[in-house]
Amino acid sequence: MIVIIYAALLLVVGLIIIAISSEYAVKHSAILASLLGVSPLIIGLSLVSIGTDIPEIFNSIISCALGHGDIDVGDSVGSDLTQITLIFGLVPIICGGFLIKRKEILILGFCEILSLIVIYAVVEKGYFTRINAIIMICSLPIYIWIIYHVSEDTLVEFGQEFAKDLEKMDKKARNKIYHFIFAIIGFVGVAISAYIVVQSIITIATELYVHEYIISFFIAALGTSLPELVVDVNAIKRRKEYKLALGDIFGSCIVDSTLSIGIGQALFPQVISAEFAVPTVLYTLLATIIVITFVVVRKKVDKKAGILFIALYFVSYLLLFLWI
Repeated sequence: MIVIIYAALLLVVGLIIIAISSEYAVKHSAILASLLGVSPLIIGLSLVSIGTDIPEIFNSIISCALGHGDIDVGDSVGSDLTQITLIFGLVPIICGGFLIKRKEILILGFCEILSLIVIYAVVEKGYFTRINAIIMICSLPIYIWIIYHVSEDTLVEFGQEFAKDLEKMDKKARNKIYHFIFAIIGFVGVAISAYIVVQSIITIATELYVHEYIISFFIAALGTSLPELVVDVNAIKRRKEYKLALGDIFGSCIVDSTLSIGIGQALFPQVISAEFAVPTVLYTLLATIIVITFVVVRKKVDKKAGILFIALYFVSYLLLFLWI
């Protein structure tokens, strides 16, 4: 019992540290890139598409390196579901409703659905090959290109606002070495905390005789998805950037379905527990289709939509009861 409590505390601490460390890594890397002359568009695109998915990316590499590919798939697919339902649902409840353009949600939604179909085709076999993983990773630039064309104006504006904030910083804050060091510290923190999270999941799963896929899908994914909620709420409350928040949610889902799930498997291909992966991927795909259809038909995201999306997230727990 003591071992379980200790491992659970380490898991919580690891998730907290990974969230804080990833924020430091992204923030100081973005500032350093700006100081080095990288365009605001590239910075905006990078922050929206990849920035908040650093925890999942490191979890993927470390879990696969340790021979636990189910943690990688569980965290990535669980993050997909958490973001498209729970996080997306909380945004209008916290920040109020907003209108969306049907074309944008259709394009972003199509990319996410397609990436989930690819995941299903792989996990159904019960194992990853290095070629499967590389194909997933290589599909990400195509999706990013699509996101770029859908959200170009917003990304440029976001990057320009970021540059203006940079100009207001004091001399120390504009030092390249300063931001390089803190970016490295952030990435090291993410790597260490990701290792702690993975080891905690392994310990809890072993002690409770619960499959590590379940813990990753329901618990780790929730912790690694929290950065999205913070980014989206700040984007809306501070800048009224509804489009940026939408791009972040779908961009993060697409990254989880391609780079996050694939990078660890490309380096260390693993066998996957299809009996857990298949139903969760199918449910995530179904929930995604429902969310997109609901938004496309109504052309807005309000509190009613938020309640439906959150309900879809908690319905997934029926899968947990079926397994137990």
